[in-house]
Amino acid sequence: MIKRLSTFCILLLTLTGCSTNSTSQSITQPTVKLYAMDCGITEISDMSDFSIEGKYQGEKLTLVYPCYLISHPKGDLIWDTGLPQSLADIPGGVKMGVYHMQVNANIEQQLAQVNKTAKDIEFLSLSHSHSDHSGNANLFAQSTFIVNALEREHMFSDNQKQADKEGFAMYSALEKAKTTTFTDQHDVFGDGTVVMKSMPGHTVGSAILMLKLAKAGPVFLTGDMYTHARARTLGTYTMYHGDQAQTKKSRQAFEALVKQQNARVIIQHEKADYDALPAFPAYLE
Repeated sequence: MIKRLSTFCILLLTLTGCSTNSTSQSITQPTVKLYAMDCGITEISDMSDFSIEGKYQGEKLTLVYPCYLISHPKGDLIWDTGLPQSLADIPGGVKMGVYHMQVNANIEQQLAQVNKTAKDIEFLSLSHSHSDHSGNANLFAQSTFIVNALEREHMFSDNQKQADKEGFAMYSALEKAKTTTFTDQHDVFGDGTVVMKSMPGHTVGSAILMLKLAKAGPVFLTGDMYTHARARTLGTYTMYHGDQAQTKKSRQAFEALVKQQNARVIIQHEKADYDALPAFPAYLE
């Protein structure tokens, strides 16, 4: 009888996908949600610094500084922490040369809108350590800090601590945080839905975040590989890119991945890309 049943099931398997298991389970992709929080905005009266080729002299630009919350069934990740939320306490913001920076929303208050506190966040990662991406990093010192190994080495080097004391103070608590480092890439939840990929150049350990959302499909968050949309179109480089040659290589690798996965690209400082995302506390999934 067992032999006859096995023969019958093999035949059925060929025709319909029959399994010898008494129950079958369909493999479904975990529900991953992408929230874009408002963590600052800057009005720039002269874009000269944004093209070493002299493309944008005298032009104006608005940059945004989102903080991203990625919610996964296995935990929550904060990707970049924007400008310091203390700027929200300064009416009119701060002006520094051609830059006028403002923070209109407190990151902790925004997290409260989705019933979370900073202590509820299991993972923190920064696309890179510049202060406009790490302004509230110390709030998440209890999270596991996921970082490119070279970026971490730079962040906590004696030279960096002395050269940028103000910037270092924004993420100093992460030096003793539980830390996971990577070199090429890191799959946060082990299922391919949230993957950090090294793309050095802007800084020694810059990274992008590659998401696979059930409805929206592949979505890439660029860090500062491109600072605004025209930089991607025209191939320009800001004066803030640490290694232009390495950035060029990373951009080529990035664009190949975008094409391969047919991914939606979110240039993190590009206001149009930010505005196209669901307004917090709504999310993309």
